[in-house]
Amino acid sequence: MDTDNLENQNPEPNAVFREEQKPEPKKDKPVYLQLALPVAIVLAAVLISGTILYTHEQSTPGNNNGTAAIGNKADQIVQAKITSSDHIIGNANAKVTIVEFADFRCPFCERFYSQTKDQIIQSYVNTGKAKFVFKNYAFLGQESVWAAEAAECAGEQNKYWEMFNWLFTNQAPETNLTFYSKVNLIKDAGKVSVDTTQFASCLNTDKTASVVSSDLSAGQSVGVSGTPSFLVFSNKDASFDVSIIKAQELQNVNIINLPNGNSFIIGAQPFSVFQTAIETALKK
Repeated sequence: MDTDNLENQNPEPNAVFREEQKPEPKKDKPVYLQLALPVAIVLAAVLISGTILYTHEQSTPGNNNGTAAIGNKADQIVQAKITSSDHIIGNANAKVTIVEFADFRCPFCERFYSQTKDQIIQSYVNTGKAKFVFKNYAFLGQESVWAAEAAECAGEQNKYWEMFNWLFTNQAPETNLTFYSKVNLIKDAGKVSVDTTQFASCLNTDKTASVVSSDLSAGQSVGVSGTPSFLVFSNKDASFDVSIIKAQELQNVNIINLPNGNSFIIGAQPFSVFQTAIETALKK
């Protein structure tokens, strides 16, 4: 585990990569969609009212509305868990936890990274009120998985956050797949001062693949369907009602405030949205 110092509302539209569901898109919000269990993925760009909608689509047998089933119970309560493999900024015992699920190739994840993350770190993490946890949600193809594995491999040399920063700061266009080849990732890892021989062995053998896969499963279990997505919760109650989250997602609600005071945030929202969610959790 790496450490470092560091009313439902629906504010102005913000972009998000989406997975598993296919509601009517808002015309003023670029959204990425990827339906579950891909068989044949088609990348399409559609111009809608001056915005771009990218979809990763396929048909899901037996599921006419494009929404993946999440369980047999009408109510599905999932406990958010922080594991020994998670990467944490801040005091591990802080009262509030902020978990980000993101893909290193997602441009909206980069938007959160460059515009909002540091404000959260300065205001709540460095002050000891909250901790920030990053989990991989690598769903945009094999290159996304390799990028996530690369960060994890750097973490084996205590360079996780250095590689994390490098990947977002130098993010390539989604169409540039060669940028995230293993050969290039190994070369680029040298820029964050890792032992490239050890790093290459880790990446070429997919040593950290199980961690990346586990993160994806954890996100799906709590209702994540696109990136970036965030959980904000008090350590007194880390439960999330997935049935509520899924129902709200189908209504294109981006800020989901649960009855227990926890929040599920979708998209590269402004700092004020996170501020409201964190302050609510701090009062619990």
